Amino acid sequence: MDIKTYLKEKRELIDSYLKSYFGTLFPPASLYEAMKYSIFAGGKRIRPILALTSYGVCGGNPEDIIPQAAAIELIHTYSLIHDDLPAMDDDELRRGNPTNHKVFGEAIAILAGDALVTEAFYMIAECGMRNAELKKPETRITNSEIRIPHSAILRVICEVAMASGAYGMVGGQAQDILSENSEADKDVLNFIHLHKTAALITASVRMGPILADSDEDTLEALTIYGKNIGLAFQIIDDVLDVEGNTEELGKTAGSDKKRKKMTYPLLYGVEVSRQKAQKLVSEALYALRKFSSKANPLVGIADYLIERRA
Repeated sequence: MDIKTYLKEKRELIDSYLKSYFGTLFPPASLYEAMKYSIFAGGKRIRPILALTSYGVCGGNPEDIIPQAAAIELIHTYSLIHDDLPAMDDDELRRGNPTNHKVFGEAIAILAGDALVTEAFYMIAECGMRNAELKKPETRITNSEIRIPHSAILRVICEVAMASGAYGMVGGQAQDILSENSEADKDVLNFIHLHKTAALITASVRMGPILADSDEDTLEALTIYGKNIGLAFQIIDDVLDVEGNTEELGKTAGSDKKRKKMTYPLLYGVEVSRQKAQKLVSEALYALRKFSSKANPLVGIADYLIERRA
């Protein structure tokens, strides 16, 4: 299959929804503009696309869960805004543009991240209410017809919260910062990558079978896939920070070395790191064997993630 065309089509679905969702200005305007600035800064939407795709593999119509999938992009974007802050990675570029705090100031950037992560959970929950029990602001839109049981929505909220908070992404980010200037340790390195990056990617993949009410075997297979491609994704990120350039990456190249971060290339070297990423992708694809051709988009995404240059 043409994976680039597939990704483009699914990205357009997510972007269309987000543009409608954030289509009307709300006060304070500076907060609204800061949120929009990073949401529409050119992200690949890999995480929501994985949610849509896994839901399709499980027999659902991907368009039925666009709000829930798009919510993951809000969480990812919030994490990038905060990652770029001077107190964390102190980056000036993100996706080829000045980072949020360089445009809006540190205080508004922090608050924009806070607003996005809380809005994400509102988006999941509000769009899962059959009878509009929550009063939504006029600036919001939701699905006109809800097909997902409340129990599945609640389970997804728990899933995403665990993956994005102290037991997942935030925990990994904290360990990443705490490990700067430390001697490389494979167990600590694995903890950082599994939590900082792989946790939210795995939750994105798991969202599909959870919302589709799939059996445990299906959920387990897709969990293995998500965990492996999530870890491979971060390994390739580490490699690209060494091999890439600022123009390609859209962010400052070599920042990991500058901040003395614990990375796979630091511990294993670039070539062995690539081999480890490829092995992880192979294990991810093996987990998909039960789905036959239905999983072709997931296969294509895995190959895309390992071969990307940015």
